[in-house]
Amino acid sequence: MPSELTSSEPTPTDPSTDHIDALLTECRDLRETVADQQATIEAQQTQIESLESRLSSLEETTTDLQTETDELETTTQINTTRIDSLDGAIDAHDQAIAELQSRELEKNAHLALGSVARFLESTQTADLSVDGERLERFTTKDGTQYVRLPDAADPLERSGTSALAQGDLLPIQQLARLDDDMLRANVSTLPTRLAARCWRERIGDDSNEPWKRGSNTVRQYLDASDLRTWIRRVEDGISDTYAKKLARRTMDALTDLGQGRLYQQKMTHRKDGLRYKETRLILPSDSAIPGEQTGSD
Repeated sequence: MPSELTSSEPTPTDPSTDHIDALLTECRDLRETVADQQATIEAQQTQIESLESRLSSLEETTTDLQTETDELETTTQINTTRIDSLDGAIDAHDQAIAELQSRELEKNAHLALGSVARFLESTQTADLSVDGERLERFTTKDGTQYVRLPDAADPLERSGTSALAQGDLLPIQQLARLDDDMLRANVSTLPTRLAARCWRERIGDDSNEPWKRGSNTVRQYLDASDLRTWIRRVEDGISDTYAKKLARRTMDALTDLGQGRLYQQKMTHRKDGLRYKETRLILPSDSAIPGEQTGSD
């Protein structure tokens, strides 16, 4: 009797088992995916809630700012109306003052420059209206500046040359009455204009540069070096060499226009052990200057 044979081949796997394993793996993957998506959704939900809260806060802030802006616009409109009203009142006030001052000037009044200066600016709405549309500025002996109609005598007969007619004055005094703009318009030579401006400097205080106070027989004097320094200060772009020439010509103009009231003299100075000469313009104490007192008066 033959013996039984044992097979060595593996037992076939059941197909249903493999399918179940695959389904289980897929389920696990799906659960992980769902968990990840759930976490993402929760994070997004938290972010949405935060953004909604921030949006709500911003909407409240916007509302507050809009309310504040409306209030500011209302206040601005009120202030603009008040400013317009004040500007109108100021313009009317200035026009009334300008009219009164114009009338006084027409009566030969001498008005302080400070009280009418703002009406002399072309940007002002109010303006002085006088016959000839021309005013003259001058300085009295005490240094006060006034304006008036040209050649108008002062009815109050105040100090200085203000009470004298134009024809009674020296040529240098007549030119000194003109302001800088009028000098440029009427005088062509720079030395003559500088002479007029320089004479104007000495009318007020005797200590005004470039003039110096004298003693005994000399009322005031003017050294060429001081005049040169003054010229470079009042005239832009003047070299020292040209200023030296202008100083000499300005002294000549002062001498000529002063009609013998001033004279030039060579003076010897000593500085740093060296001797040098320079020209000095001298106004004697007894020189008769119209409208000014001499030492003997």
